[in-house]
Amino acid sequence: MKREKSQNLFNRTTGIIPGGVNSPVRACKSVGEEPVFIDYAEGCMIYDVDGNSFIDYIGSWGPMILGHRYPSVIRALGSALNRGTSFGAPSDLETRLAETVINAVPSIEMVRLVNSGTEAAMSAVRLARGYTGRDVIVKFDGCYHGHADTLLVEAGSGVATLGIPGSPGIPESIAQHTNSLPFNDIDCFKQFMDDRGDSIAAVIVEPVAGNMGLVPPVEGFLEILRSLTEKYGALLIFDEVMSGFRVAYGGAQSLYGINPDITCLGKIIGGGLPVGAYGGRKKIMEHIAPQGPVYQAGTLSGNPLAMAAGIATLLELKKPGFYEKINQKAERLVEGLKTAAVKREVQVQVKWVGGMLGLFFSDRDVKNFNDAKNCDLDMFAAYYKGMLKKGVFLAPSQFEAIFISAVHKSADIDKTIKAAEEVFEAL
Repeated sequence: MKREKSQNLFNRTTGIIPGGVNSPVRACKSVGEEPVFIDYAEGCMIYDVDGNSFIDYIGSWGPMILGHRYPSVIRALGSALNRGTSFGAPSDLETRLAETVINAVPSIEMVRLVNSGTEAAMSAVRLARGYTGRDVIVKFDGCYHGHADTLLVEAGSGVATLGIPGSPGIPESIAQHTNSLPFNDIDCFKQFMDDRGDSIAAVIVEPVAGNMGLVPPVEGFLEILRSLTEKYGALLIFDEVMSGFRVAYGGAQSLYGINPDITCLGKIIGGGLPVGAYGGRKKIMEHIAPQGPVYQAGTLSGNPLAMAAGIATLLELKKPGFYEKINQKAERLVEGLKTAAVKREVQVQVKWVGGMLGLFFSDRDVKNFNDAKNCDLDMFAAYYKGMLKKGVFLAPSQFEAIFISAVHKSADIDKTIKAAEEVFEAL
């Protein structure tokens, strides 16, 4: 596989962009590789500057559920582009996307559109503190809620990939207001809330954890979060930036039947463009400025291009049978990977919820961040390199999810399974 142009671009970029990338995990350090520089993408395929082609399972880290350059999304973007790229004033597109989100997500009665998942989570925490008059936040080890100071404690995703617990530059006075507990540990959460529940402003969680690899909630975990936050007057925040419209049309909350107080969204609702949102019950959301005293603003919030792409995407997702087809593809890939691993006597754990998957090299079940960290990361690195050489584009970290799109075909999945079997044999 040719890599010369990618390597030359990376060498040029390292002198002008920190680490040569604009988001740390893209540097591929944890797998001992250098990044592939992309030229263009189409459907479920992505093509690099050296002319190599790959079946794409990153999907821009989740939002490309329809695949790349989906016709109706491209048409919507063209129409919006003819109207202007940014107004700094309200447009009908904002209203239409907000209405679509409210109609889809069970717990959202009012929504504020922002520009990223980080911004959505940061704003949701500020709102929770302003609404409750309390300061303390509870999160869970391995759940990543963006890089805001309050939430970059025992985070997953790129923080886990780099092997650091948080980040310099976050004052202890800020970090001390965030408590991080083990994901899926019901007894630990019960004890913590019994001890400190009256001081908690909010509990924030990825209902389907996608930033320590893919780890579903164990039975009863989300239910105890809901019941104890209600008991102690804290708010429950579901960070569905990744799972929203990915695991089901109404997100993980519709799948598991749990209504949080605030929901964070992103990724898919912008159709691949920068976007985020947070929403919830009216009596909470009415505390946001200008209606209430909790301040949050954004020059590019409600950007018409992102709104148009998001509307077009959600219209496709609402069509009958969409998620059933995604689930069938995901299940086929999961079962194929499991079979390939057994055939080649490789110990793997494969998890999936909807169109999200996770693969761990371990002989034990993976239920939390500690389990994920104790998997064989060197074997994952070898697996990543082998799959890349065979034309399969995976996230360069075990702590990231695998994403299925609507345009992955049976032949693509078969090719992926065959490639995995060959790579397993070589491990």
